[in-house]
Amino acid sequence: MPADMMPLLSKALGETIYMVFVSMAIATAIGVPLGVLLHTTEKGQILAAPAFNRAISTVVNTIRSIPFIILLVAIIPFTRLIVGSAIGTTAAMVPLVIAAVPFIGRQVETSLKEVPSGLIEAAESMGASPAQIVWRVLLPEAMPSIVAQLTTTLIALVGESAMAGAVGGGGLGDLAIRYGYQRFRPEVMVATVIILVVLVQAVQFVGNRIAARLDKR
Repeated sequence: MPADMMPLLSKALGETIYMVFVSMAIATAIGVPLGVLLHTTEKGQILAAPAFNRAISTVVNTIRSIPFIILLVAIIPFTRLIVGSAIGTTAAMVPLVIAAVPFIGRQVETSLKEVPSGLIEAAESMGASPAQIVWRVLLPEAMPSIVAQLTTTLIALVGESAMAGAVGGGGLGDLAIRYGYQRFRPEVMVATVIILVVLVQAVQFVGNRIAARLDKR
């Protein structure tokens, strides 16, 4: 890597980390409760509300069906309304969060379905409220699976952040396109790919370790 590119590479890496981890934190704060709601409002569950469940499921499925690059462009007016601009690292976080929330919601729902129904029935027989069942049974039992699913989402966000960079979102994707592709500097492209691979490997390693520590089986 030429010396003149190192400051740009360092800045792009910082932008990618900022984009990905802040987006992930916001999406998790919204997506996990959404997943709990999707699971608990299903027919036969502790807060059964089939009509409500179908409504939010439709919204979740609709957003998930939109390819990220299309979502990125389609919500430009909304992004501009939220952050005042449609270009830049902060602006890129808006579509990243919107894309991640329904994905996390479905993954959390899947994890909660893995909790044995006998545990829920035992908690109900002891007079536990729905909130107590969620906090003391569902989430603790499903937490290793939830962490593994969140790790998968975080890795997906790394890829999507690179895609956002291609349309003015900053980060490693922007650097690879502007300097690696448009200026015919393959060494820049190779460097960004290597950094992304290392970042993904690090995220997967940490996620696996946390999930293993939470798994009491």
